[in-house]
Amino acid sequence: MPKADTPSPSPARKREGNLTHLDDTGAARMVDVSAKPDTHREAVAIGRIAMAREAAAAIGAGAVPKGDVLAAARIAGIMAAKRTGELIPLCHPLPITSATIGLTVEEDGVTATATVATTGKTGVEMEAMAAVSVALLTIYDMAKAIDKSMTIGGVRLLSKTGGKSGDWRGPRP
Repeated sequence: MPKADTPSPSPARKREGNLTHLDDTGAARMVDVSAKPDTHREAVAIGRIAMAREAAAAIGAGAVPKGDVLAAARIAGIMAAKRTGELIPLCHPLPITSATIGLTVEEDGVTATATVATTGKTGVEMEAMAAVSVALLTIYDMAKAIDKSMTIGGVRLLSKTGGKSGDWRGPRP
């Protein structure tokens, strides 16, 4: 009888030349990227939090009782980019060389855009999406006294550069 922690064989086994987070038995593993060359890599992600006009106006005016929502969201997003390897299972911890969070207050919400860069063996797509997500969650946390019905959505990768797979651009919002 197999042990309880022995994975069953998986159809997504490693195929020659393809990276996967599963070993030949189907067990989760961190991909070995040690043989890959260091290259400059950058990723841009976007997301949005929709809210009542009153909440957006308060954020834009800097009138939220908890303090400067946009400053806190920027810092939270940068911190998330730096700590993504601790948050996402099997994600490599990366030496982030740059992380910026752009926040645009609109009539009924805030759009967050994160740009993250590194020079390394693997890309920063997850770091950019984590940065956007945590920046938006911070906005929710700071403004929830005004509007508890805020919704976060549309978090996605806009572009990535560098690495073996080259550059990629998704549809623009």
